[in-house]
Amino acid sequence: MRVIRKAALLAVMSAASLAPLVAAAPNSAAMVAAAPDSAATAAARETLSVSITSITPQVATSPTDEIKFTGTVRNDTGTALGPLRVRLRYTGERFFDRASMAAYQSDQNIATLPANVSRTSAMDVPALAVGGQATWTFTATPVQLGYQAFGVYRVAVDVSQNEVPISAQRTFLTYAPPTTPKPPRNKLAVALPVIDQPHRGSDETLFVDDKLSQSLSGKGRLAALARIAQEAPKSVTWFVEPSLLDDLKAMTKGYHVKTKDGTEGKPANDTAGTWLTTMSTALAASPVIATPYADPDVTALAHQGLDAQPGRAIELGGQTARALLNRNAQTSINWPPAGVLDADALDLLSVSPGKVTTVLLNSTNLPPQPPVTHTPDAAATLDTVAGPVKALVADAELSRLFEPTAPTTVLLSTQRFIAETAMIAAEAGQVEPRSLVVAPSRRWDPNPTLVTSLLKTARKLPWLSMTTLDSIKPSKAATPRAGLTYTEQDRKEELSAKYLAPVREVASQAQLTASITGAKAPSAFDAAVLRLTSSAWRNNTRAGRVVTKLVGTAVDDQIDKIQITDAPRTLAGSNGVVPISVKNSLDKPVTLYIDVKSNDRARLQILPPPAPIEPLVIGGNLSGTLQVNMNATTSGDATVTVQLRTVDNLPYGKPQRLTIRTTGYTGIALVIVGAALTVMLAAVVTRILRRRSERRLARAGKSRENETV
Repeated sequence: MRVIRKAALLAVMSAASLAPLVAAAPNSAAMVAAAPDSAATAAARETLSVSITSITPQVATSPTDEIKFTGTVRNDTGTALGPLRVRLRYTGERFFDRASMAAYQSDQNIATLPANVSRTSAMDVPALAVGGQATWTFTATPVQLGYQAFGVYRVAVDVSQNEVPISAQRTFLTYAPPTTPKPPRNKLAVALPVIDQPHRGSDETLFVDDKLSQSLSGKGRLAALARIAQEAPKSVTWFVEPSLLDDLKAMTKGYHVKTKDGTEGKPANDTAGTWLTTMSTALAASPVIATPYADPDVTALAHQGLDAQPGRAIELGGQTARALLNRNAQTSINWPPAGVLDADALDLLSVSPGKVTTVLLNSTNLPPQPPVTHTPDAAATLDTVAGPVKALVADAELSRLFEPTAPTTVLLSTQRFIAETAMIAAEAGQVEPRSLVVAPSRRWDPNPTLVTSLLKTARKLPWLSMTTLDSIKPSKAATPRAGLTYTEQDRKEELSAKYLAPVREVASQAQLTASITGAKAPSAFDAAVLRLTSSAWRNNTRAGRVVTKLVGTAVDDQIDKIQITDAPRTLAGSNGVVPISVKNSLDKPVTLYIDVKSNDRARLQILPPPAPIEPLVIGGNLSGTLQVNMNATTSGDATVTVQLRTVDNLPYGKPQRLTIRTTGYTGIALVIVGAALTVMLAAVVTRILRRRSERRLARAGKSRENETV
């Protein structure tokens, strides 16, 4: 029966330590299971709870160690109960595999509790008022509990009324006496994620929500991660998503949040700056892995032909993490979404600029082949187009203990962690120490007290040696594994082709804005486009589409800053040049080609240029003009389509239709014009000759007058 726990203490009763435990009394679980079940008992089962609050020591190491169990029993039934009895239940039989441990923990049948109980190791509670709570304490030694060898044992506490068990709490007890040979000291690497979802589009100061500010304080998720980072051992490997760092950096200044009616201004968030500083200090000496920027859905991108995005995300992720968090942040280890990928995605990662040499995977993605009954070594090797890549497989059960999915306590999770790792060390057939990896889900919401407790416990256990993730290597005795197992369900969980189609269009248009500048540097929209590919949108495609629309609008606005001047052009005569003007409203020069095509070739033809076409270079906030040779066969209006193109001959912006006004002349008109010019020229020549003759006669007459005198 499920145990219901309450935190508040309303009444306290103490019980003295009991005498050494003896053999099981007749009221064993098998007998009480057959007892009549009264209506009052049935009602109490859901609201009368018993809890174990401490076990000291956590691991007994000597046959005579006194193990102290303490806890509470609480009445929330709405009516007073009594008499009640609390009992410690135990068995001297060890677990022999982890599967039986899991079955014991999940079993809610009181009839299957450990069989050994004793009336002398029980506490009687005469009456428990409504909301009342009593404390209990039991002590025992490994000898009294029947423990004889290193291993993990069942233990439980139950509460009964009229000899009928009502509820119980199960846990594990590990016994580790000095043995020869000693249990192997297995390596344990813990990977903790600091991964969120994108919160901005392309505008550096406009956020699509204000969830980060809520997560930074109190019991918020990011606040919890910062507390863990400050206490965690330096061997813990941290996976940090760089776009989260970028978002927090933007919040340290005034920013805006998108609302239904527009935007809401927000002041600078000092807590964001404090968080960045805290994490930078706490992780200064720890291994930090920068995930690809915005945590893209690598498998989806590989399947939908967006091959360039993962490499760019790895490159930008490393640059951002090194600038904002840890200058030694690496990108060589990749943790794909959900810890699963296929051969296509693995090949894409292996040839990326970040040189991915290791992948961290879910155990379902790389299962042992053939199946094994023991815990397999975490390390394996995978083949890729770029050569071998190391695969590290996280242990599912150990990882779940860092992020429990069912209600539990720090004590119970810690006892289970101790038991699981001890059971691994005790498994038969282990020749040499194995490697184990812990990796809770990538967007977890951790309990700092629990995680810190588990990490501290791991450091103290004699059968564990904590190490960094990158130090784990495949061994000669590595467990054979099947190839990457990528199921149809895994594929269904990817970002869909329908979602990525507009993302692909935005990405291609954004790249054009970079190509016309002539620079080989990445697009100013690279970070924004990568946010659209985030695996965070797998479960929230609506939010992803909102961000896609914002980025698409920003890219369109950028493209529209280079415009063809829309004004009628005139072609005087049957052929000549027509100027096509382009205005550049950017603050940087651009380089492009202008492609002009006639829409009515019978009326207007575009003539080839006399020399090879050179690209048009237009300075920032200036206009440029291309002279286009045209030939008109008749007068009137004709249209041409003008398309701007990049140096790679890709269309830039939408094509534009322009009107060309032609004034072309026919052949007869040219004869008339030529004749008129001839007549006019003859008249001019005649006039010039007449004036010369008149001047000559005047000079001759004047000369005769002088001779007469």
